[in-house]
Amino acid sequence: NGDVVSDKTFNGKHVLIFFGYTFCPDVCPTTLTTFSDVMDLLGKEAAKVQPIFVTVDPARDTPEHLKEYLSHFHKSFIGLTGNTQQIDQVKKVFRIYSAKAQESKDDPEDYLVDHSSVSYLMGPDGKFLTFFSYGVEAEVIAAKLKEFL
Repeated sequence: NGDVVSDKTFNGKHVLIFFGYTFCPDVCPTTLTTFSDVMDLLGKEAAKVQPIFVTVDPARDTPEHLKEYLSHFHKSFIGLTGNTQQIDQVKKVFRIYSAKAQESKDDPEDYLVDHSSVSYLMGPDGKFLTFFSYGVEAEVIAAKLKEFL
């Protein structure tokens, strides 16, 4: 929605964070679908969890585009973007790798982005609790979350 957020914005909730981009053909939509399933599995406890999708492609992932993209997943998702320096700083904090790959010679806006595929769970105090590798099933993530809720 164009609001500025910080590491304090989500204090009081467990935060499930994934870094990706909206033009991703596979890893991102798969992970966000898994997150949607996790939220459904949590039932009423889902109110204590905030899923966040942070773009690694701020050039194309505007707030409006992120909002539209995330509308295809769980209603509680929040998308975060910023300028390149802001995104680079957040990626550094979370040790996220990303780089343009397979650029089209015909269209400079047509490219893929190689990126890390790990998800993080942060506690209500903003401190790291655990991570999940790509491909972990929703039931496993939901069970781990319930241990912390």
